[in-house]
Amino acid sequence: MGLKCGIVGLPNVGKSTLFNCLSNAKAQAANFPFCTIEPNVGTITVPDERLNKLAAIVKPQRVVPTTVEIVDIAGLVKGASKGEGLGNQFLGNIRECDAILHVLRCFDDPNVVHVDGSIDPVRDKEVIDIELQLKDLETVEARIAKVQKQATTGDKDAKKRYDLLTRIKDHLLKGRSARAAITSNDDPGLVSEFQLLTTKPVLYVCNVDERSAGVGNVHVERVREAVKHENAEVIMVTAAIEAEIAALDTPEERTLFLADLGLDEPGVNKMIRAAYRLLKLQTYFTAGEKEVRAWTIHVGDTAPQAAGVIHTDFEKGFIRAEVMSYEDFIALGGEAAARSAGKLRTEGKEYVVQDGDVMHFLFNV
Repeated sequence: MGLKCGIVGLPNVGKSTLFNCLSNAKAQAANFPFCTIEPNVGTITVPDERLNKLAAIVKPQRVVPTTVEIVDIAGLVKGASKGEGLGNQFLGNIRECDAILHVLRCFDDPNVVHVDGSIDPVRDKEVIDIELQLKDLETVEARIAKVQKQATTGDKDAKKRYDLLTRIKDHLLKGRSARAAITSNDDPGLVSEFQLLTTKPVLYVCNVDERSAGVGNVHVERVREAVKHENAEVIMVTAAIEAEIAALDTPEERTLFLADLGLDEPGVNKMIRAAYRLLKLQTYFTAGEKEVRAWTIHVGDTAPQAAGVIHTDFEKGFIRAEVMSYEDFIALGGEAAARSAGKLRTEGKEYVVQDGDVMHFLFNV
């Protein structure tokens, strides 16, 4: 599906370390600003134990998980919206992403310098927010100038754009992100057309010290309080721990290491799933002898749209889908048993795919 999440934050908050843990790429991680100049891109696997359980029953030749692309974007600084610190380049990298993973430093360590000299994640968040908002304000004002005259001459499309742009501008001038101005009645295609930075969904990732990995700390609580009106999720990870986990060779070693820390899974797993939810994505499966595979679709996609993720011809020539729930497939021990028990059903073009559906498509091109 080609979806991208961009990791952003001030320099030295742990972005590149987290990126290294997340992806199969290796970003340079160093104790100075602008370590990452070109955006590093890595493809990450979405952790899903259901895929392993399906494979244990089907015993396919290969297992293919679903993925999301992660972009490690160099640290932003004050003035980025005006080009400071290579700001134009960095903001352009963010524009190409579908969602933002905003990493905030929520740990104290005198050995790791902070670009502003002290630890204050709420201040850091506001620095990034302001730079993105200023860039959006510049974009919105330019677009308003283009459509304003048309809007006053009776052009309905221009009036629609003008009204939405002026509403967004009012929010930006008040120091609020553009996403706060968007309502359920607004045309998503129109919002997307503007390519604004602050309409993108955001996940706040609090990088904490080892002692705070399970319970959090005062920095995390301040972040939660600051974003409580944003309808945004806040998660905690410990980049240093995640780096140690990533360096271990076997799943058994990782399990023992996590158990010693009182954790049930790596924090990056929670981060990936949260990013998946952030993009309003879900998974369906295909399961056969050659391959058990997870496929990414949007929540609310119909059966033909889900088929189109495999191949556009599947959507064009869609006839029907054979569907089993994941729970039935596992409980009954496979497709044959599910069919015999009457748990395999036929669905048409209007069927809205549910997370975890196991599907076969019939099509004719």
